[in-house]
Amino acid sequence: MAGKFFVEWVVGARIEHEIRRTVTETDNLLFSVMTHNPQPLHLDVEAAKASGYGQILVNSTFTFALLVGLSVGDTTLGTLVANLGFDKVVTPKPVFIGDTLRAVSEVKELRASKSRPDAGIVTFVHEMWNQRDEVVCRCERSALLRRSA
Repeated sequence: MAGKFFVEWVVGARIEHEIRRTVTETDNLLFSVMTHNPQPLHLDVEAAKASGYGQILVNSTFTFALLVGLSVGDTTLGTLVANLGFDKVVTPKPVFIGDTLRAVSEVKELRASKSRPDAGIVTFVHEMWNQRDEVVCRCERSALLRRSA
C-alpha cells in the first residue's frame, strides 16, 4: 500500500509525485465526450484556431481529474475512507495537447475526526505543473483517512 495513514502525516510534508503524464488528443476527446462537454475549444480545431489560444484547449476538468489521480498513489491509496471535498480549484494557465504534466502535493492541515475516532482529516494542496514550469491547476482536497493500520 502506497498511501499513508493519518498518523503518518505532518503539516508541511511535500511530495513531488514521480509519475508524469503527456496529454494526448485522445485523452481530451474521450474525456470531453464522456462528460457531455461539447465546448468547441476542446473539440473543433478550426474554432480553437480562431480563439485567443490558436489551438485546441484541453478540457480543464480533465486537468483537474488528472492532478488528483497523479497524487493518489503517494497520498491516499489504500488508506482513504472518503474524499470530503475539493476547494479553491484554479486553472491559472491553459493546458494543450502534448503538454507533459507533473504533480506536487503538500499537507496544509491535519485534524482528528470528531465523528470517527478511527480516522482523521488531511487537507492537501495539490498543484500541477507543465513542462514550462507553469502551474496549470491547483486545488485543496480534504480526505478522511484511516488513522492507522
